Amino acid sequence: MSILHILIHIMIYHNYLLYKASKIICIIFFNLNYITPTELYTYCRNFFAIRNSISDQLNKDGNYQLIIENNLNGYCSGNKCEHELEKVNAGCLYLFDAFFKNSSVFNYHNNINVVYYIMIWLSHMLNLKENNESHISALNHFYNTYINNDKYKNTINDVTGYNSYKDLIDKKKLMNMDIKIISKFYDAFNTLCMLYIEFDDKSPDCNKYLKYADEFDKKYKKLNKDSSITGNDSYNQLLCTLSTDYDNFKKKYSNVQSCKSSPLPTIEKCVQSSEVTSAQTFEVASSSSTIGNKLFIVLSIFGAIAFLLGISYKYSLFGFRKRFQKQKLREKIKNIKKRINH
Repeated sequence: MSILHILIHIMIYHNYLLYKASKIICIIFFNLNYITPTELYTYCRNFFAIRNSISDQLNKDGNYQLIIENNLNGYCSGNKCEHELEKVNAGCLYLFDAFFKNSSVFNYHNNINVVYYIMIWLSHMLNLKENNESHISALNHFYNTYINNDKYKNTINDVTGYNSYKDLIDKKKLMNMDIKIISKFYDAFNTLCMLYIEFDDKSPDCNKYLKYADEFDKKYKKLNKDSSITGNDSYNQLLCTLSTDYDNFKKKYSNVQSCKSSPLPTIEKCVQSSEVTSAQTFEVASSSSTIGNKLFIVLSIFGAIAFLLGISYKYSLFGFRKRFQKQKLREKIKNIKKRINH
């Protein structure tokens, strides 16, 4: 058993003891304050904790598996999670509480990108049931059954622009997304979390980090080649969130001197939809500007030619008049000479 798994089991047991003391909020406080956090490290720690409370795989009977029931029972009616969706809802509420319920125990609550990660987890869990109970796999069914009730409507503080968990979900327009597509992000997110959880700048294991980074790179490339993801603003935002957090890890990793000889792979930069629109607008504007410039040059040339031809014509007329006057003068002189001779 790795040190990571030992630590997770210690955390789970500690959470159990806190729960037995009826101090659920203490669980979140301990998880978020007594282990030195970085932002995604904090996120991942909670997702790993929930995965060790409710498995991210179904049991042999095709049901959700509660590993440590007492961690989640407080979120279920009658303090007992008996129904299948109740188990998933308990996990979802646990995550929202961990990140947004109490600002004094979580100083990253204004970075609401974590909502995307919660939806990745939720979609994966619902998608597990797709072949067994089709209505359970529908995100809208889960929304109408649970998110649309009071627990998700409770007021949250100090999250700029959002008043409740439901508000966070609604304003992100997450209910219009397909769980089959969102769940594709789950493996990549888990691998990225392993990078953050395993990282230790004081005693680095460069080969291990490189292994996880290579795995993430392959999964990210697969997502980035999926037109159902890159062609949709909402899914593309999920991809960009993963990309940003991977790049942030690379910056941490690059500061470890002993790992300089083992650089992590560079993933293709995610292009935000607004950037694409801006680039397209710029190209159209540039194209229009280029056409306008060319037209101006052509017209200028024609104008210059016409101007020069006009001058040429004017001077040719002037020359013609001069020659005509000289001719008339010569004829007059000849006539005068003839008269004198006669």
